Amino acid sequence: MTDASHVLSASDHSALAYARRLIAAESVTPATGEVFAVMQDLLEPLGFEVTRFIKGEAPDGPVENLFAIRRGGEGSRHLAFAGHLDVVPPGQGWASEPFAPEIRKAPGGDLLYGRGAVDMKGAIAAMVAAAAEVPAEAGTLSFIITGDEEGPATYGTRALIDLIRQRGDVPDLCLVGEPTSVNRMGDMMKIGRRGSVNMWLEVAGTQGHVAYPHLADNPLPKMVRILAELDALVLDEGTEWFQPSNLEITDLDVGNPAHNVIPDTAKARISIRFNDLHSGASLSRTVTAIAQKHGGTARPIISGEPFLTPPGEFSAMISTAVKAETGIEPEASTTGGTSDARFLRALCPVIEFGLVNATMHKRDEAVAIADLDTLSRIYRRIALAALGQ
Repeated sequence: MTDASHVLSASDHSALAYARRLIAAESVTPATGEVFAVMQDLLEPLGFEVTRFIKGEAPDGPVENLFAIRRGGEGSRHLAFAGHLDVVPPGQGWASEPFAPEIRKAPGGDLLYGRGAVDMKGAIAAMVAAAAEVPAEAGTLSFIITGDEEGPATYGTRALIDLIRQRGDVPDLCLVGEPTSVNRMGDMMKIGRRGSVNMWLEVAGTQGHVAYPHLADNPLPKMVRILAELDALVLDEGTEWFQPSNLEITDLDVGNPAHNVIPDTAKARISIRFNDLHSGASLSRTVTAIAQKHGGTARPIISGEPFLTPPGEFSAMISTAVKAETGIEPEASTTGGTSDARFLRALCPVIEFGLVNATMHKRDEAVAIADLDTLSRIYRRIALAALGQ
């Protein structure tokens, strides 16, 4: 069974209604335009002052960003909801149109299908629904929303942080709506994330005929030695809150279609996910030294540094809210990939909490409608607690 209509009543302020409107606005990363207009239309009637701006050029842009704030009284606490409206490309083979939100019956309850239902338009919809239930006088609420979290993240959240600092609207706490739950709604929150660095390795040689190796310089043995030493590295054994850092070889290429030619260049790529025993710069130095020892070079790009919001008042607020609505206490974790929380942690303590992540980035991405409702109630409880209510 599917929706009869995508037309929504102006009086429908549920997380489901908001999610359907956001999903219907196609927003493959980097996103601009319609989806941000929808977000503005959702927030302004709730009393939010909305600022939108576009930054950057191709290939990483242009990117649209949105900052919205509803100020409480002077000296009031400030909670920021943060997230992204861009989505990954839907790909082929969906049972329905990925940007035409559709409700289907399922044994465990109705599901809402559409690209971004889980990652993360559903959570943003729940945040807006929660904000609608928080009195303006309770304190200051804001939304930090970008259009390029799923891409290079070049012109998104970091630009928003600059704007927030310039305006003097730095929040006390920030809640990111990434899909953190694993098996059921509310079973995990992210209090930190590992850092990420990618490195491009290259060894130059001299092309030649395989029958005359003395006239050539084969770069492949040198690259093999570099990769072997890197693969043998044990970066650490993990820490109290972080799993061990891992280095993975992700590509090896010489671009050589001939069997009788010694290539002139060997290239490889590695990716390191690392905990708070390291920094992107320290790992870059280690890899560069190994590459140079064997006649190669390394070009690193640091995507983010590790961060940790130690368990305390903020995580306790979230646990209390989740338990009140679901009966379970979320596990505090630092597993998984990176998110824009890696940038937002420069503003204030940040924690991620959101929907079940089983279908994110998959074909036929879907969220349980009951989970949307539950999440909006959890977000409302967190907001009231963060604002001292």
